[in-house]
Amino acid sequence: MNAKILELNLCKGVYEPREDSYLLARAVQKYAFGRVLDLGTGTGIQGITAALKGCDVTFADVDQNALECAKINAKLNGVDGAFVLSDLFNAVENRFNTIIFNPPYLESERVKDLALDGGRKGRLLMDRFLDSYKKYLMADHIVLLLESTINEYENDVKKLRAKIIGKEHYFFEDLVVLLFK
Repeated sequence: MNAKILELNLCKGVYEPREDSYLLARAVQKYAFGRVLDLGTGTGIQGITAALKGCDVTFADVDQNALECAKINAKLNGVDGAFVLSDLFNAVENRFNTIIFNPPYLESERVKDLALDGGRKGRLLMDRFLDSYKKYLMADHIVLLLESTINEYENDVKKLRAKIIGKEHYFFEDLVVLLFK
């Protein structure tokens, strides 16, 4: 990332930011605006990045430990926001200009970690998200979603009329950031 280097505590049991996190954070830094929902916040890297550029951020995660980790990291970086314990949108009440989501996208057969387990074809949470995100958007909005070749992201590009705004190749997959409305 080009802007301020974030200070992040790594917390036991919380997904440690990796290539996917940093690819998405660069997109957040460039595109996020207004009221932001960082869904599946983990360490809070995406929400903190958005808050540092002046966005009003809600950090949400299904895991209380991850939410506490995000609170610590937000404080370390001098930002605040709302923190919501939520399974996707079940406890989210507002509408947002920007929704950021880096879902677990690996196939269940490959992993035994909740933060990585995306179910069959790595799409379980992603498809739940895509079925419900629209009602949480304000009139002026974007969605930033991280996907992989494992998830057959090309289908979502067509279906959602999404733009690929970030892409990196790794030995067994491509990671992409999709922007759509």
